[in-house]
Amino acid sequence: MTTIRLTAAQALVRYLENQFNEEGERFIAGVWAIFGHGNVAGLGEALHAARERLPTWRGHNEQTMAHIASAYARQTRRRRAMAVTTSIGPGATNLVTAAALAHVNRLPLLLLPGDVFASRGPDPVLQQIEDFSDATVSANDTLRPVSRFFDRITRPEQLLEALPRAFATLTDPAACGPVTLALCQDVQAEAFDWPEEFFAPRRWIIRRPAPDRAELAEAVALLEAAERPLIVAGGGVHYAEACETLRAFAERRGIPVAETQAGKSALPWDHPLNLGGLGVTGTAAANALAAEADLVFGIGTRFQDFTTGSRALFRNPRRRILAVNVQPFDAVKHGAHMLVADAKVGLEALDAALGDRRWSPPDPDLRARWFAAADAVTAAPDGPANALPTDAQVVGAVQRTAGPDTVVVCAAGTMPGELHKLWKAGRPGSYHVEYGYSCMGYEIPAAIGIRMAEPEREVVCFVGDGTYMMANSELATAVMMGIDFTVILTDNRGFGCINRLQKACGGAPFNNLLDDAIHARPAAIDYAAHAAAMGAKAVRVRTIADLEAALAARTGEGVEVIVVETDPEPATGIGGHWWEVAVPEVSERAEVRAARADYERHLAERGRR
Repeated sequence: MTTIRLTAAQALVRYLENQFNEEGERFIAGVWAIFGHGNVAGLGEALHAARERLPTWRGHNEQTMAHIASAYARQTRRRRAMAVTTSIGPGATNLVTAAALAHVNRLPLLLLPGDVFASRGPDPVLQQIEDFSDATVSANDTLRPVSRFFDRITRPEQLLEALPRAFATLTDPAACGPVTLALCQDVQAEAFDWPEEFFAPRRWIIRRPAPDRAELAEAVALLEAAERPLIVAGGGVHYAEACETLRAFAERRGIPVAETQAGKSALPWDHPLNLGGLGVTGTAAANALAAEADLVFGIGTRFQDFTTGSRALFRNPRRRILAVNVQPFDAVKHGAHMLVADAKVGLEALDAALGDRRWSPPDPDLRARWFAAADAVTAAPDGPANALPTDAQVVGAVQRTAGPDTVVVCAAGTMPGELHKLWKAGRPGSYHVEYGYSCMGYEIPAAIGIRMAEPEREVVCFVGDGTYMMANSELATAVMMGIDFTVILTDNRGFGCINRLQKACGGAPFNNLLDDAIHARPAAIDYAAHAAAMGAKAVRVRTIADLEAALAARTGEGVEVIVVETDPEPATGIGGHWWEVAVPEVSERAEVRAARADYERHLAERGRR
């Protein structure tokens, strides 16, 4: 056996260089790195040597670097991924939130944090977490609950098993998620005689599991018995590259389609069978059909509470749920009948087994009425010229300048709900709203990841002022890397979405809007000046007319930030559904007691179903 002597870090990097997807592209497109004493000497040296083959990019925050990687993986439909390396200590724990996001969204993400000394010679090393009862614990153990696969590398040769297991997880359509290899910093620098065959190029095939015959027969029987089926398209449709298969199936069978946040854009908005978003942030058209459906046919969705209206949306007493999913854990939720399969393969098998069965398509007036209502709330205002615009009006202004390939990105606050209901997504992959974890701070990093995945597409990033204050540093990264996109920064002077929720639950406005918090001085934050200070082209506008003018003036070159003041109070009244948020049973406030009574009424209605 021929061997080559390399450090553990050098071996890890060489292995990454030689792992490819089915299309022959390197599966790990590159490594995001913030170096510190836990990774600069070992992994940093190895990455420098490979920099012409495996790029290393520098970010400004470990969490947001990992968000970039997650967005990249999602936009490539999990066909490619990125790695992120950090130092020991705060660099590593900064990854936890981003790992949770990737975990919830089933996205491949390779995390390579530095760790303590395996030798324990210099213990306690700088930034080391010490557990008084367990000497094997380090800061990286915080990543265990949010990793699909976790390993601590305490000997170089452990990589011979750890790395193939890591890639088996990253490329598994059912087990996909974050992988953490905690790299003890002394081990990174330790040499070993590696078998040369370990570094032979390898192609990883993303499996497409076919359905079990018995499950398929049951699924066919459920469909054939249904009178009013409704398809719920989830993110799995995109990951399986099944959008065209879904379109053909729906058209041939006449079954209407509703979309989750992750599934949106599976069908173009103007397809006659696309009823739009479903659930708490859904359209009136989709939710009306969901209430009547006797078979809810989920494809690649985990039926999150926003999708099901906190389990109160599907009201037909005879309704059943059929779930096509590669992951049995997701397929069995809500007592669903399982069809464990790849979305594309599963749909093709169902289509072949259904013969000539076809259902009557929905009344086209249902869609027409919805879009008439949606167009009204997104139209430019005809009221006072100086009135603060609503978020829906901002959506409308951006929509009127967008093309079918424009990708909109968002994650938290008011905008995800407005976009799910109101945005007219053109083509698959044109809607990138992270609502599995709804993580504030995802938006700007995600815009970078999307542009790196598909540099030919325009990207528009919706971000609120609250989110911008949490995570804005990668704006500078985008400027310096020459990654172009547009940021629409809606300034409602606080956490407007949660302020509305607080009041809807009977609470007094408290600690959400900047003016309702304990501050000695009023807020005077100039977001446009801040963005400009990081190198972006930035402008502040106040009206929809000014916003439209700013949108028209864009050059498409560089990061362009448009700050628009919005009214924190109104939300779109059309569409949507009840969402369960527990209201206190006892309160001195009459408003809370009234909200509690309404809450109990909804619980009783759900209980009867």
